[in-house]
Amino acid sequence: MTVERDVKVAMRDGVRISVCVYRPADDAPAPALFAASPYQHEFDSVPAFPLFPTRETGPVEWYVGQGYAYVHADVRGSGQSEGEFGFMDLTEQEDYVELIAWIARQPWCTGKVGGIGQSYYAMAQWLMATLNPPALACIVPYDGLVDQYRCSNYHGGIFCNYRSFWYANLRADNQHRPAGGKGRPPMRFDLVGAITEHTLYDDWWRERSAFERLGEIRVPVLSIGHWGKMGLHLRGNILGFEEVTAPKKLVITGAKNYFEAHHLFDQVEFHAKELLPFYDAHLKGIDNAVMAGAPVRLFVRGIDQWREEPQWPLARAQYVSYYLRKGPSGSVTSLNDGGLSAEPPAPDEASTSYSYPDWEWMSGVVVTGPDGRPDPVRRVLTFTSAPLAADLEVTGPIVLELYASSDQIDTRFIVKLADQHPQDDAVRAKGVQPAFTNVSKGWLLASHRERDTSRSTELRPFYTHANPQPLTPGEVYRFDIEVLPIAYVFKRGHRIRLEIVNGDSAVTDAVFTHPYPPTAIGSDTIHHDRVHASRLKLPVV
Repeated sequence: MTVERDVKVAMRDGVRISVCVYRPADDAPAPALFAASPYQHEFDSVPAFPLFPTRETGPVEWYVGQGYAYVHADVRGSGQSEGEFGFMDLTEQEDYVELIAWIARQPWCTGKVGGIGQSYYAMAQWLMATLNPPALACIVPYDGLVDQYRCSNYHGGIFCNYRSFWYANLRADNQHRPAGGKGRPPMRFDLVGAITEHTLYDDWWRERSAFERLGEIRVPVLSIGHWGKMGLHLRGNILGFEEVTAPKKLVITGAKNYFEAHHLFDQVEFHAKELLPFYDAHLKGIDNAVMAGAPVRLFVRGIDQWREEPQWPLARAQYVSYYLRKGPSGSVTSLNDGGLSAEPPAPDEASTSYSYPDWEWMSGVVVTGPDGRPDPVRRVLTFTSAPLAADLEVTGPIVLELYASSDQIDTRFIVKLADQHPQDDAVRAKGVQPAFTNVSKGWLLASHRERDTSRSTELRPFYTHANPQPLTPGEVYRFDIEVLPIAYVFKRGHRIRLEIVNGDSAVTDAVFTHPYPPTAIGSDTIHHDRVHASRLKLPVV
C-alpha cells in the first residue's frame, strides 16, 4: 500500500484541504472511496476499539487490498486543513464536490468515487449526494441522520445536549497533544451557541440537513442503520431510504446500542458481506446482482433473525390499537401501574395525573430503588399489557395517539416502548422490578404540535417545529407522537409496556439525553376514557 499523508488540495477560495491517500502500491488506476470528517486522518492508526468512537472509517487497509483507493479528508477548519469549521454548512458541502472532482482526476483513480464512513462521514455522504458530483457513483451512509434538527438536536422539539459535549471533545482532540504539544489552531465556530440559539427548524438547520433534498440524489444508495441508535441516526437511515428515488437498498442491523454499532463497522466480515458487493457493482462494474435481491434486509430483534422484505414499511403489517387503561397491571412498581389493552376504555374511566419534578428523581427521572440500584420506572407513568398469549411481531413505524392536558402552557412527552420480561409471582411480591428491554422511543414538545400537513402521514406525524403554540391550561389536546420504527417479536408470556414522563436520564439513555429544565414544574394528566381513547398503534405482522 502506498500512503500519501497531508496532501493539500486547493479549494475555489484558496483554502487548502488536507487529505490522506491510501492506494494500491502497483499504481494502477483504482476506484476511490471518499471519507470526510473533522476527526483527523492523523489518527487513522488509532486501534478500532469501541473506546474510540470517532474511528469511523472502516477497515482502510483491507479496502486497499480489495483494489480500492481510500481518500480521507479533514473537513475545512479541522485537522490539518485550513479555513474555519462550519459544521456541515454549504461551504463544507461545496468542498466535498471539489474534492471528489480532484480525486477523479488523479492518475491513480479510474474516475469513479464512492462515499464511505459512519456517523459524520455518513451525514456528509447524504449531503454530497444531493449535489450530484459527476464522479460520485454511489454512497453507503452507515449510521447517518438526514435531519439535524429532528434526528439529533431537538427530538420532537426537545433540546438534546449530545452535540454540545460532542463539540467540546472534538475541539480538544483537534488541539491537544501530549506534553503540552499543540495540534491545529483553535476551532472558533460557536456550534453550541448556534444550536441553543436556533430552537426552531429554520434555514440554519435546513442548510446542514439533506432531508429536504433527498429526492435530488441520482446515485445508488445503500442505507445501513441500527435499531439501537434511536437517539441519533436510526430515523435518518430509514427516512433517507424512504425519500430517495434513486436505486436503493436498506439494511437495519440488530446492534443494540452506540458501541455495538461502532464495533460492527470495524469488522472486515461485515464489510465483505454488506458493503463490498455494493461498491464492486457500482464502482467496478462487476455484475454481482447486488441490486436484484430484496431491497430491504432487517434484523428482527426478540428472535434474532435476519429477514428480507420487498418494501418498507411492510405492506402486510396490520395496525392494532393498544389502549391506555387505568390498571393496575400488578406487574411493575411505578407512579400509576396503568394497563395497556386491546379493549377500548369505559366511557367514564378515570384519567391519570402526575406532578413534576418528582422529589425522588436524582439522575434525570431515574431513582434509586430499595436494593440501592438505579430504577428507571419506579417514578414514571407506565401502561403495561397482560402477558401475551402468543408471540407478537411488531415491525414498522409506530404512533402514540395521546390525549393529555397540563396546568402549564407547555410540557414535554418522552415515551418509551419496552418488552417487559416474565417474573415469578414470589419475586414480584417482594417488590423486585421485572427485567425489561427498551425497544423504542418517542418525543414531543407540546407547544410544537403544529403539523407539517404536506409531510405527515398516518404512519408518521411530521411537525414544522417553526411555530410554537402555548397550551391552554386544563384543555385536553390530542398529541400524535412518532415512536421510532422497530422490528421486534414480543414473546409469549412477555408484556408490552409504555412509559410516559417529561424527562429521561443519562443512566438509561446513554449519550442522547435531554437536560431537565428549571421551567418544567407542574402537573400533567393523561386521559384514557371512551371519548379520549389514548392508544398505541402497533404494526403487527
